[in-house]
Amino acid sequence: MTPKQPNALHIAIIPDGNRRWARARAWHPWQGHEKAVENFRTITDWCQADPRIAVLTVWCFSTENWKRDPQEVAKLMTIFENYLQKERPTFQQKSTRLLHSGRKDRIPASLSVLIRTIEEETKHFSDFTLHLAIDYGGKDEIERAVEKILNQNQATSYKLQAISSDPIRENLDHPELQDLDLIIRTSGEQRTSNFFLWQSPYAEWVFLDKLFPDFTTDDLKEAVDGFAKRSRRFGG
Repeated sequence: MTPKQPNALHIAIIPDGNRRWARARAWHPWQGHEKAVENFRTITDWCQADPRIAVLTVWCFSTENWKRDPQEVAKLMTIFENYLQKERPTFQQKSTRLLHSGRKDRIPASLSVLIRTIEEETKHFSDFTLHLAIDYGGKDEIERAVEKILNQNQATSYKLQAISSDPIRENLDHPELQDLDLIIRTSGEQRTSNFFLWQSPYAEWVFLDKLFPDFTTDDLKEAVDGFAKRSRRFGG
């Protein structure tokens, strides 16, 4: 793997538009997700090879996505599990650390166990991290962090104003990850949708009209190259 640059980036992708892509072809919704996984492998390989990128976060399934058709949800969970099983040797070969953010108590037990297993197997890798958000919501993560604080007796009442930012960050799913630098959302939607609210206060956003199955590494390169030209003042 190419050595990463100092201060390499944490980028995120919200891969929107898979169902619309499938619908345009009169396919089942999950066939769009299957195509998206094929595309995702190419995107991940590109990020692994680019020295500017240290962490790739991908939003796979939100806390609100449980409202979808149960058959589609079940297919999605199978797709996630099949992907991880297939890529498990590749994580070792490419020195990739896998991390998961989100709830593990509502996804299928076999998927939860597999995620935990691969997280343990890859925890010693540090050059590149693939961070999957599954059953994830930004508000839910913050609420779970506050609940942890209360359970640890670090606060005596539910008063957010009495809790400093550091304890909240320390109780997020992965406080060790740097804040998000660049977030790319496909499909033309221009909203944040409850995505890593705590970790994205100064993230730069790119909204693309392309549906995710049509998103290419050229699109990704253009976004990362464009990010390098932006002036980030962090409120200063």
